[in-house]
Amino acid sequence: MKIMVLGAGAWGTALAISAASSHQVTLWARDASQSKALAADRVNTRYLPGIALPDSLGLAAGESHLHAALAGQDLIIIATPMSGLRGMLKALGATPTPVAWLCKGFEAPQKDDFQVSFGLLAHEIRARVAPDLIAGVLSGPSFAQEVARGQPTALVAASEHAAVRDALVAAFHSPTLRVYANDDIVGVEVGGAVKNVLAIATGLCDGLGLGLNARAALITRGLAEMTRLGVALGAKAETFTGLSGLGDLVLTATGDLSRNRKVGLALAQGKTLDEAVAALGHVAEGVYCARTVVQRAASLGVEMPISQGVVALLDGTITPAQAVAALMGRGPKGEAF
Repeated sequence: MKIMVLGAGAWGTALAISAASSHQVTLWARDASQSKALAADRVNTRYLPGIALPDSLGLAAGESHLHAALAGQDLIIIATPMSGLRGMLKALGATPTPVAWLCKGFEAPQKDDFQVSFGLLAHEIRARVAPDLIAGVLSGPSFAQEVARGQPTALVAASEHAAVRDALVAAFHSPTLRVYANDDIVGVEVGGAVKNVLAIATGLCDGLGLGLNARAALITRGLAEMTRLGVALGAKAETFTGLSGLGDLVLTATGDLSRNRKVGLALAQGKTLDEAVAALGHVAEGVYCARTVVQRAASLGVEMPISQGVVALLDGTITPAQAVAALMGRGPKGEAF
């Protein structure tokens, strides 16, 4: 297969490295200077230091060369942050090539055709700006460093289009990377988005030294929040017990490589949000989509107290201790709620 990966961040680079052993892969960077550095060093020093790019991995750069680079590809992977997805989908236009994105989150408010939209999932953005694309998402519990090193990982290829699911499995399934197909793109995207917000809460919990009991309770109740929102949006409940739900939540909430967890840990240490984000040097999607998660939930009448607490904490209207007290002070109710 010929595969184009658009975006040379950590995750895009990792998947390009993984697939390059079996396919003809090109990694495209928006910034020509970054692409030149990749070509010279054969290492993505900023995002994946110490992991060499295989000799077979091709490189391309620059928006002016984008459409020429896409010609003849069998699969296009969009590896931008959520904030860049809309523009990239518009740039692709009506290409007949299967497309998949890697970003996880809810889009920030946008003014589109004289209407203001908030909290759109990636497939909803695609429906608005590139409705003719056959597209989907590759998601699941995965740290870029481990995928790039060939450590065992399992992902989910989700799309309403069988051609996209099949292309993703053919492209990335390997002895070290298992790819499972799923037609519930709503559930897979909700899981990938909400787990980032919940990981901030879990990092806060651990940073405050509340213990393993508290961590287990927070992850479990967070999964219930995620499921409620997903079902309200039309997802299948069983998706949230799979890789893109429970699997991704556990990894992001407890793994030391998780950027969103690191934000929670930093806030527990008394750092400001700006200080926490600056120390990362990378995007922590939970910081940017927490408010839109809560807004989308509120519009559907879905209660998400943990996510609401994270928003208040990020806004600086409550302290870490007050966030914990608010959650523990809620009235009793049945576990199903």
